[in-house]
Amino acid sequence: MKIGIIQASSQREKNAVMEACVREAAPREHQVINFGVFGGADVEMSYVQAAICISLLLESRSVDFIVTGCSSGQGMMLACNSLPGVLCGYVEHVTDAFLFGRINGGNAVSYPLGTGWGWGGEINFRETMRALFDGPVGCGYPPGDAQRKRRDAGQVKDMNGVCKRPLADVLPLLDEGNLQAALDYEPVYEYVMRHGRDKGLLELMERLKGR
Repeated sequence: MKIGIIQASSQREKNAVMEACVREAAPREHQVINFGVFGGADVEMSYVQAAICISLLLESRSVDFIVTGCSSGQGMMLACNSLPGVLCGYVEHVTDAFLFGRINGGNAVSYPLGTGWGWGGEINFRETMRALFDGPVGCGYPPGDAQRKRRDAGQVKDMNGVCKRPLADVLPLLDEGNLQAALDYEPVYEYVMRHGRDKGLLELMERLKGR
């Protein structure tokens, strides 16, 4: 599995900690790619713009999973779930992450990187990531209800796909400023163009970026 890390620029100073913790928590066979916004980078990216980047990464099948966040974590989660191809959970604590991984099996998590971080905040983040990646995704929990939980999670994913248009249909309709900011963010754009597997989406991105 390819795990991407990206967060809003308001929390850029947490980026290095996020990467270190995710790399420590993720199984060795998983690949971790850090897209920033990096500490010290002269980039301003709102959580809305970062969410568009996340949709581009997931819909193009460039990565399989995203760890993200903003000051509260809530705005990023809502923005992500408004876009095609993203099923994002809000994980503030170890229990949230464990249950999201075992039951919901989505493809993104948003963490509150500002509120409640405080001294030693990286400890809770690290343990939350460990709980997220420690075990099979979408297996169902508790074991006695696993079959029902898997069924319900599958229905949510089906509903998410039915209720959202393909990203290629949505991109031209998005706010031009937010879309351009996402397309101009080189760490994401260049990675998607190299590793994306949806040729039609890549061609559309190229046209929209150059307009």
